[in-house]
Amino acid sequence: MIRIGLVEDKPFSLKALEEKLSRYNDLHIVFTAKNGFDAIAKLADHKETDLILMDIEMPDMNGIEATGIIKQQYKNIKIVMITIYDDDNYIFDAIQAGADSYILKETKAEKIYETIQDTLNGGAVMSPSIAVKALQLLKINGNVRSDDTTPEIILSDRETEILEQLAKGLTNKRIAEILFISPFTVKRHIENIYQKLQAHNRIELLDKARKNNLL
Repeated sequence: MIRIGLVEDKPFSLKALEEKLSRYNDLHIVFTAKNGFDAIAKLADHKETDLILMDIEMPDMNGIEATGIIKQQYKNIKIVMITIYDDDNYIFDAIQAGADSYILKETKAEKIYETIQDTLNGGAVMSPSIAVKALQLLKINGNVRSDDTTPEIILSDRETEILEQLAKGLTNKRIAEILFISPFTVKRHIENIYQKLQAHNRIELLDKARKNNLL
């Protein structure tokens, strides 16, 4: 059973999210919270939470601030930002705060479920529009922490194919379908890519890939 926390201040949005997740028997919502302060307080009684779906714009304490605090206190909890915003600053601020994935509220139930699974398996998912914007920003200013002295990196043909799909914001499952390989194989290749580029999240991965002319 996957234990989920939902942090959303708008009742309508919260209900819609609950309905999407209710389709999957292996997901269990252990708490809901209306802002960052509320989420942090409730985590004291729900330390076993596996993953949090976190809104950004909320009163008192927004999702980005809450993510930074939660990641310091509960390093094993994964956080997926789920928001209406694909604003440049929100993207980078969320990643820098420690968010593991970043998707839009319009995302369908199946894709949210895939994002949860991929994130818990060590992946970093972004909605396609966010991935494209993040890559464009990296091309403009490289505004991400990374080592400029990264040695020459050589990827296999398959790793290059998967990297190109990652840059589109696709999930592991979708990449597997496109390339006609298993999700497990995709996961192993992604782990190799992260290791070769010495990256810790997808933004950093794309940045280093660009700097090494891999994209």
